Formats: sequence, structure tokens, C-alpha cells
Amino acid sequence: MNGLRIDSSRSGAYLARLGVCSPERPDAETLRRLHRQHLLTVPFENLSVHLGEDIVLEPEALTDKITESRRGGFCYELNGAFAALLSTLGFPVTLLAARVFGADGPGPLFDHLALRVETPQPWLVDVGFGRHSEYPLRLDSRDEQVDPGGLFRIEETPQGDLDVHRDGVPQYRIEQRPRTLADFELGCWWHRTSPKSHFTQSTVCSRLTGDGRITLSGSTLTVTGAAGRHEEELAGDAVRSAYREHFGIVLDRVPVRKQRGPGS
Repeated sequence: MNGLRIDSSRSGAYLARLGVCSPERPDAETLRRLHRQHLLTVPFENLSVHLGEDIVLEPEALTDKITESRRGGFCYELNGAFAALLSTLGFPVTLLAARVFGADGPGPLFDHLALRVETPQPWLVDVGFGRHSEYPLRLDSRDEQVDPGGLFRIEETPQGDLDVHRDGVPQYRIEQRPRTLADFELGCWWHRTSPKSHFTQSTVCSRLTGDGRITLSGSTLTVTGAAGRHEEELAGDAVRSAYREHFGIVLDRVPVRKQRGPGS
């Protein structure tokens, strides 16, 4: 037991949010279907950071935010909630800590939360990294893996970690040691409070669409798809309307980036 399971009412509400019926068995095809539907339905967003909302890394709180509040979240929330759903459906799930690559190489541990899910084949499951693979990736394969989101490859480092590449560019480094949600609390706190965190720099809300992606960053709405890329600058209440229309998020006020002083 990994302590992630939720009750049947929460799992039922979660599946309803995704628009899928309760699966018959925890197999690879079910995992693929749930993974892509999650990306299509539940947005990657950091609005809680700018609305002053607390982020509680517990299965019930994470799933209630998705089902009751009709919201999304960032990696700790989305992958934490999805882990709870998958565990309840009978999938063996392991939480993994990852270091996101930047200009100077991989960042600190617990920079990202990803999942290992077994069917019984091991899969990398990640619905909390923004633009990434649309379907789970085989963790035990070192071959190139073709996905609608790009060409992926997983390489093992000399230390036994796993580097995930997309289109030849390293995305993050996974530590294979099992973790708990509590292990990520410090990383989550840092990302939502530090002026050095990219999550405090601006608001973002993004989800996969049938042929591309739609993103609202600050007041800029960007839509990519078969027709190309369209960018629009929104003003006033149009921003709040865009959250409701494109992401199903109803807000009583528009989240605004907090201005921080030199010493904050």
C-alpha cells in the first residue's frame, strides 16, 4: 500500500471529470486512455500561487481540487492526484522525484514529481509537465519512442538515474527511489513562494487539445493546432471569461502576479 488510495465517491467523481467510465481492468490500454484524457481535460495551471491559495499534498485535497473545484494544478498536484486515482483503480504506482534540466543542467531534487506505473510493464506517467508526451512512455526501453508530443528517449545515467529526452533535448532526470507525497512538500513550498521560482514569475494555464494546445499566460491567449499558431492579447474581464470558456475554471477575480520587493 502506498497511502494514495481515495474512496469510491472521489474516484467516481474523478472519472466523471475526465469523461470516462470506470475501467474494467488496470491494463496498458486503460492507462493510455486515462493519461491522454487527463491532459485534454485537466489543465496545467499555477493559479493558486497567485490567488494566495494553500496547496495541500494529500490525496483527498488534491483530488477534491480537480473534482469539486474543477481546477488543475502543477506537477505535485496533477501527478499526485492522478497517482491516487490510478492506485484506487488497481494500478501499482510509485512516486518518483525528478530534476528538471535548465541552462546549467539538472536542477535540485524534488523539482518535479513523476510516476512509475506498472501494467505489469513499467511506464513513465506524467500529466503534470505541461508540454510532454501524450501517452505513457516505457521506462524499461532505451529505444526512441514516437509520441504525438515528440520523439522521446530515456537514457540511464552512470549513477542509475534516468534522463528523459524529447526531440533530442533533455527534459528531466528521474531518481528511481520510491518517494511519498510528504517528500515533495519542501519543493512545492519553494516553487509557490520563492521569487526565483518560474511559477511565481507569471500565471499560466494550459491544456492539450485535439490537434494542439491552448495556453493562457498572463493576459496572452495562445492557440496552436492544425491551422497554425494564433496569439491574442486579452484585456479586462476577457481574461476571466477565457479561463471559464477554455479551461472550465470559474474565478471571482483574475489572478495577478504578486510584485515582490528587492529583498523578498
